[in-house]
Amino acid sequence: MSIVLSQLISNVPLVALYLPMLLEAGASSKEIIALAASSTIAGNLFILEAASTVIIVQNAEKRSNETITFLEFAKAGISLTILSAAVYYAYLSLF
Repeated sequence: MSIVLSQLISNVPLVALYLPMLLEAGASSKEIIALAASSTIAGNLFILEAASTVIIVQNAEKRSNETITFLEFAKAGISLTILSAAVYYAYLSLF
């Protein structure tokens, strides 16, 4: 859920909104780690999701003289986000 919401709201404000609710509901450390992980990997989904991603893409384009399109980035970003989510899910399932 926080991966989806992180696409609409920046990651830091999302965690700032969600964390007090989780703590009040008596969330486990596993659930808090899941929030941190999902808000972090959500920034990898599309170019505009994190300011750091925009800066890195701009620098890569300057150095390579090639343009990275939204769709090119999305193809890699979606794949990496799904893979990262699966790894986090597996890790959190073990503990």
